[in-house]
Amino acid sequence: MEPGSPWPSSQVFLNVGRSIIPGGKKYTTTIDTLTQREPDSMLAAMFSGRYTVSTDDKTGMIFIDRDGKHFRHILNWLRDGIIPMLQDSDYQELIREAEYYQLLGLIENINANLCNRKDKDAPVVELTELTRKEVIQIIQSEKVRFRGVNLSGLDLSKLDLSYVDFSYACIQKTNFSRANLNKAKFGDAEAGGSIFEDANLHACLTQCSLCDADLRSAHLQSAKLSGANLQGANLEGANLKGAKLNSANLQDANLQRAYLREVDLRDSQLEGAKMGGANLLGVIR
Repeated sequence: MEPGSPWPSSQVFLNVGRSIIPGGKKYTTTIDTLTQREPDSMLAAMFSGRYTVSTDDKTGMIFIDRDGKHFRHILNWLRDGIIPMLQDSDYQELIREAEYYQLLGLIENINANLCNRKDKDAPVVELTELTRKEVIQIIQSEKVRFRGVNLSGLDLSKLDLSYVDFSYACIQKTNFSRANLNKAKFGDAEAGGSIFEDANLHACLTQCSLCDADLRSAHLQSAKLSGANLQGANLEGANLKGAKLNSANLQDANLQRAYLREVDLRDSQLEGAKMGGANLLGVIR
């Protein structure tokens, strides 16, 4: 089909497999299914009429050179928003397929399910992770969400991550040093042991686990840290002016020489916290 031409039928016949001979998995679906739930995906772009799509003259089928086994899960997600119950290895394969088709919503939901498994004693499964290069490509778009994504251990230092939504993400031991995280969201994220040294976290929402995190000289003015777990975190020299730290866990945290002017510390746990040389003018307790 030539670019710019309207799609000739609402039905689409797909042959998804690694080679045309002996043939892949055959699927029949509709344009609406392929384009409505994830309008920014590669599949939506393919069937938008903007690109050339090759159709077999005899069968009318469109060949996609990908794993046909998992494509049924892709279609079920696009039709009904259903996440299948799979083994961990199969989830990793499905994530790879979702990354190829640019189905960010599917990736987000799979990772959210895996991160919130009830069996906390089960061994940790290494999920498919994005590379620094892939993160840079993603943040160039207007609306960026890494909700539920596993970015643990990545070097994201010095990147502009302002307004990015990291809610429910796994970002343990991730390097955010000197990154711009202005007004970023970290609701219920796991960020234990991560490095935020000299990062801009102004007005960010960080009601998450930041135990043992390195926040030295971080810019946390007006940050919303109510209820955050900052046990053992290093906040030496951090600027927390006007931040909300009420009900936060600051046990054994290092707040030496921190700027705590007008900080709300009501109901915070401060046992073992070091506050030598901190500016406590106007602190609310």
